[in-house]
Amino acid sequence: MIPLALNPSDFLGEFYISFWIPTAVLGAALMIKLPTIIRLWRDPLLRAVGGLLLLACAVFVFCAPSTIARVNRLTGVPNISAPWCYSLITAYCGSCLLLIVTWRNGRSGRSAVTRRAMRWVISAYSGVIVALWVLFLLAGRHEERLRDLDTHYANTPFLREEILLYLVAHAVACLITARLIWNWVRTEGLDVWLRWGLKLLGAGYVSNLVFGATKLTAVIARWSGRNLDWLSTDLAPPVAALSAILIAVGFILPHAGQYLRDRCRFRAAHRELRPLYRLMCEASGEGVPFMLRATPELRLTRRETFIRDVLLSLARHIDTGLGARSYDAALALGHPPGRARALAAAVCVLDAVETRSRTPEPPEPAAGPDTTNLLREIGAVSRALRRCDGIEAVRARAAVPAESVAVRE
Repeated sequence: MIPLALNPSDFLGEFYISFWIPTAVLGAALMIKLPTIIRLWRDPLLRAVGGLLLLACAVFVFCAPSTIARVNRLTGVPNISAPWCYSLITAYCGSCLLLIVTWRNGRSGRSAVTRRAMRWVISAYSGVIVALWVLFLLAGRHEERLRDLDTHYANTPFLREEILLYLVAHAVACLITARLIWNWVRTEGLDVWLRWGLKLLGAGYVSNLVFGATKLTAVIARWSGRNLDWLSTDLAPPVAALSAILIAVGFILPHAGQYLRDRCRFRAAHRELRPLYRLMCEASGEGVPFMLRATPELRLTRRETFIRDVLLSLARHIDTGLGARSYDAALALGHPPGRARALAAAVCVLDAVETRSRTPEPPEPAAGPDTTNLLREIGAVSRALRRCDGIEAVRARAAVPAESVAVRE
């Protein structure tokens, strides 16, 4: 049978998210960013990212009920964790605004408007933190509450003002931050990974607004004599955890996306050079030694260097006349100019390899033709070598004028 009345706290208990899950996700984001933050410490944007992630981790560590009880016990002051957690949340909100202001205005020199905005944020949220501690001291002694302090003391003088102050400061920061992020998402020309990262950040800060709204609704309900404590004790914590996860992933995604894209690009370029690399291995009788721990970027660099070194040794055997005829032949076969140049270069390289295999190396090799363009276009030449039929057609057509001239003579 379906119960006629359902306690919302029982239902929401099924969706409880441990505070240590968002802490782990935020910690992972901080660890991913930390090497770059240390290496480029002078960058204000990276410092802001590091400070925000560190504060976010601290919020979830110290707001966990077990940590709240431990801090209260160690200090001997009931509910001392309240102003401490409220201060961390307020500092986190201020760091969110500082980050978006710094990030939105770029890494270059900050304008006077930006500096003024940053000073305003620091002054306002520092003042809020001081006021939180003053109000806590004015409230005097009270009974320890681990999970429902916001609603339990919603009508207690000074604690009431303290709770309202941190919730309003939190809501204002999240509202402004979400607004700035969504305005930025609509900007043209954003990298796709940055755009998705910003969308997740925006969703995270909107979730933070939901967190603040549930807390504030529960507190206001207490003012009117109603009991909606489940909004604060059961709904707000999982919403905060979800918000933290979205924000952490939003910071990780642009970094991880750029990393994966670079790796894919290096691997694709490495595979693209395989036909030309194999040809150069046949021509030189050696190859690049395999390195198990080499990064894709290093492997690509080593393959490019090897190919260019062998091409330089083949330069004296390159027939520039054959290259010109091959280019004209490729154009005559209907290939566009870029493809025609790649096919002509491939024909010249194949001919140089064959000529070198037939002709012994002179003791003092003469300087060959200029190979600057060939060394620059090794990717296009390697792509041309993938299709032997196209190269053979160009070689056959390029050989026709030379043979006809020889017959007429």
